[in-house]
Amino acid sequence: MKCRAKREMKNTQQITMKNGRPATQGVCPVCGTKMFKIGKS
Repeated sequence: MKCRAKREMKNTQQITMKNGRPATQGVCPVCGTKMFKIGKS
């Protein structure tokens, strides 16, 4: 179950989506769910 709270990600990595846009993927430090943020950061 996702906690859906806005938190800082841990184990972040910069990725590029299929359409070429940048994104950041990481893990929630509390529940361990995958988190995803579109855009450069």
